[in-house]
Amino acid sequence: MKIIILGAGQVGGSLAAQLASEANDITVIDTDTARLRELGDRLDIRTVQGKGSFPTVLRQAGADDADMLIAVTSSDETNMIACQVAYTLFRTPTKIARVRESAYLTRGGLFHNEAVPIDVLISPEQVVTNYVKRLIENPGALQVLDFAEGKAQLVAVRAYYGGPLVGQELRFLRQHMPGVDTRVAAIFRKDRPIIPKGDTIIEADDEVFFIAATRDIRAVMSELRRVEKTHKRVVIAGGGNIGERLAEAIESRYQVKIIEASKARADYLSQNLDRTVVLHGSASDRELLIEENIEDVDIFCAITNDDEANIMSSMLAKRLGARKVMTLINNPAYVDLVQGGEIDIAISPSQATIGTLLTHVRRGDIVNVYSLRRGAAEAIEAVAHGDARSSKVVGKSIGQIDLPPGTTIGAIVRDDEVLIAHDSTVIESDDHVILFVIDKKYIRDVERLFQVGLTFF
Repeated sequence: MKIIILGAGQVGGSLAAQLASEANDITVIDTDTARLRELGDRLDIRTVQGKGSFPTVLRQAGADDADMLIAVTSSDETNMIACQVAYTLFRTPTKIARVRESAYLTRGGLFHNEAVPIDVLISPEQVVTNYVKRLIENPGALQVLDFAEGKAQLVAVRAYYGGPLVGQELRFLRQHMPGVDTRVAAIFRKDRPIIPKGDTIIEADDEVFFIAATRDIRAVMSELRRVEKTHKRVVIAGGGNIGERLAEAIESRYQVKIIEASKARADYLSQNLDRTVVLHGSASDRELLIEENIEDVDIFCAITNDDEANIMSSMLAKRLGARKVMTLINNPAYVDLVQGGEIDIAISPSQATIGTLLTHVRRGDIVNVYSLRRGAAEAIEAVAHGDARSSKVVGKSIGQIDLPPGTTIGAIVRDDEVLIAHDSTVIESDDHVILFVIDKKYIRDVERLFQVGLTFF
């Protein structure tokens, strides 16, 4: 595909790297010459320096015959105008824009071809809010991904010494839990992927990705690690857009406190949140944390827009006794440095957002894409269409499908039923098939499996 990306920041740069590695024709537009040069030296892409909403700049980038425009600059207005220009002058088929301000997002009917022609809206704040909310709801998980509108989930956990399954072969999972069907989709051991087989032995410290019906997730997690008590007390450091949305989403079920440095913002939050306690102060103020009984807090969640402030306040909260700390980190270089030490979970907004973008870039009927392990692996939800003649998967059992190397089918969602994948399971038309791909170079082959008809030949 010929794709123009507006914005060479964290999201734009990471997305360009992912899409360029899959043999797409990528052009990145930005006003920052140094950033463009750095991307151009590292990736096989074109770069254009200029303002992405200008018609001349878009034409220079190849908008005349582009398949897709992805506008992810830091300005909502630039992103929206670029989509308008791409539609009006170049009739670009697919236009995706990052829009942050809720003042735009809450206006019904604003985004369609007769008004502001944006086909797909991406709100990073909402994506990250949902991501953190799922982690809070699943104590002990490193990552929780929803499929088929929440009917099935893929969960990553770290296997602990003393867990019932640690040191045992995977085939014993069914004996341990005769009433629960689940499948281990992948195991990462010291950052090396392992395709799970019946005789694979889980070791302590393995990162295990398993898939199950959402109702069975807790039962499976108990086999891999000590079950953590349900969280009750949550402290959110940072009352920006994400902090406010997260508090709104969880305050009815948890005891929530927000620590906000700006007096005006703290006043606004206290008036607009129902049950959340709003504290004006610094999240790295030791006395404030002790005064607020940080040692009794189940989750400390640092989500300001300052990486260093998030890391320092999280480490302080952990030292003072918070049970679990989650930290929002924009700089991908920091993520691997800090996760697993005093910081339990490092959250990368760009990785969370990229999955949403990839959903719309993939060929075939792809409903969900999640970028995993800093982009090294992907979890994909694809819909099977056609019949035994026109499809490579419909009418076949999973054991008969010629899956690309490093690819596993974890589950199939058929109507309201979650079927964990076994070799004898037959795929039917309209099934939602959940796949795990540990080698990104085979993504195109996975997409071809789910394209119908003459595209095979």
